[in-house]
Amino acid sequence: MSNHGKKKQPFKLSSAWRDAKVLLQGHWRRLAFGAVLMVINRASGFVLPASSKFVIDEIVGKQRGELLVPIAIAAGVATLIQASTTFTLSVVVGVAGQKAITDMRRRVHEHVTRLPIRFFDKTQAGILISRIMTDAEGIRNLVGTGIVQLIGGFITAGVALGVLFWLNWHLTALTLITLVGFGLFTSTTFKRLRPAFRQRGEINAEVTGRLNESLGGIRIVKAYTAEKREQIIFTHGVHRLFRNIAGTMTGVSSTTAVATAVVGIIGVIMILVGGNALINGTMTLGDFVMYIFFTGLVAAPVVQISSIVTQISEAFAGLDRIHEIVSLHTEDQEDAQKSPIEKISGDVRFNNVWFEYDPDTPVLKGVSFHAEAGTTTALVGSSGSGKSTLISLVMAFNQPKSGKIFIDARDLGELRLRDYRHHLGIVMQDNFLFDGTVADNIRFSKPGATREDVIRVSKIAHCDEFIEKFDKGYDTVVGERGVRLSGGQRQRVAIARAILADPSILILDEATSSLDSESEAMIQDGLRALRKGRTTFVIAHRLSTIRSADQILVMEHGEIVEHGTHRELIALDGRYRQLHDRQYAADVDTFVNPGEELARDGAK
Repeated sequence: MSNHGKKKQPFKLSSAWRDAKVLLQGHWRRLAFGAVLMVINRASGFVLPASSKFVIDEIVGKQRGELLVPIAIAAGVATLIQASTTFTLSVVVGVAGQKAITDMRRRVHEHVTRLPIRFFDKTQAGILISRIMTDAEGIRNLVGTGIVQLIGGFITAGVALGVLFWLNWHLTALTLITLVGFGLFTSTTFKRLRPAFRQRGEINAEVTGRLNESLGGIRIVKAYTAEKREQIIFTHGVHRLFRNIAGTMTGVSSTTAVATAVVGIIGVIMILVGGNALINGTMTLGDFVMYIFFTGLVAAPVVQISSIVTQISEAFAGLDRIHEIVSLHTEDQEDAQKSPIEKISGDVRFNNVWFEYDPDTPVLKGVSFHAEAGTTTALVGSSGSGKSTLISLVMAFNQPKSGKIFIDARDLGELRLRDYRHHLGIVMQDNFLFDGTVADNIRFSKPGATREDVIRVSKIAHCDEFIEKFDKGYDTVVGERGVRLSGGQRQRVAIARAILADPSILILDEATSSLDSESEAMIQDGLRALRKGRTTFVIAHRLSTIRSADQILVMEHGEIVEHGTHRELIALDGRYRQLHDRQYAADVDTFVNPGEELARDGAK
């Protein structure tokens, strides 16, 4: 979604307008009520300026004092009606606008969370936050006060123009020609400004995305004294935003300036033409004063309309950006025709699987293996060999370019992902914890779990040892991303979370990498209990943690180069033996002679 190196999509008014119509239809009752209130409001607003003619021509000119009180009462009642309808309109339509914003944010967020993982791999979180929060904010001008005020402005201007034609059609014709010219100018201006409004949202999303990353990684920023670099990047971003805003402000300001000039031109026309009409006797003084008031009723909405059109243009640009997101296919849409899953045993088979992130750059090359239900499969190999990619395919985060993955002899590509993932449990190398309590983070995999369930799995994962030392125990808040816990503590919480999920297929991606030797020894018992009866995939650089695996897949350059048990691979004296010897030779204290190890394993 970043704009760098990517061709910008043109502004699609048609798609934005379709989304706008859906919004308007969803809130038509409130908007219809608001329109009725607006008509009453604007109608009552005509009483006071219209009464000027009767005060001047009838009461003052013809000395009809009996009309004074009725006209005053009519003006007072009309003012009260206008005030009350203004308040009600603001509340009713304002609430409709906020409700529409809330519904839009909920709908976009719901859609985004169901998009495939490959979408998130190439999209900044800040951009998505901007789409959900900022772009949705602008729609208040469509279903809120903006659209109703626009309608009200047209009503006021239309009725006022009718009255002006009745009073003096020559003068009004000249006024109308001036207003039409202003309308054409406004239309042309905002047609040019629309792309800038759209780009503003994109720039804002980029800046927000980078800001989100830099604040989230503030420890790395400070560790490498990169504050100045981040400040420069942010400054460049906000200056791009400033230049965009400054450019649009020029266009908007020119529209406002022209609107002011139009009011002045109308005033000049009114003085010349209206003055002659007074001299010639074709208009009374009351007519002329009333004409002045009603000219103001035309001019004020014209200026207001130019401002509202700006806001609505921004709203359409936001809708267009949102449309880009909601038009993407979700996993649910892709799953619509797929088979449901009630229960799986966990038998996993890869059949000649190829996968690539970038075209013509395969990451997995013809991978085939069989992991029987309830067995443990370990993946070893150098960095970049394809281990994590293979795991991502097991979790259905990605789909193979060719070949098949079978779960219980059923093609994974034909199974509903939501159902399938209910049977998965995962412990990652960099485990993500939410800013909540320890109990909430453990319960995340099974929201309905009781406190007793949480305590039970915590004991298996040896979490209880440090949790019980906290003042608030399981109600201790862990902070954003679990920052208040150590790496080992976060990992044990993640293991407890996976145990609570009771999965059929378990993924352990460097599940003990953040643990010291003592903690690792303690937690291996928990992991063995967790693996029992489950199909488990383990990625581990510490080969000592995978000796008991039923099979070990040695991967290099996206291919399985060796396959067997620990003893078989040691005896093979190939790549696994090289990795084994290198790792154990690195620590003299823990080095074990491979021959002695084989003898010991044979004794077992």
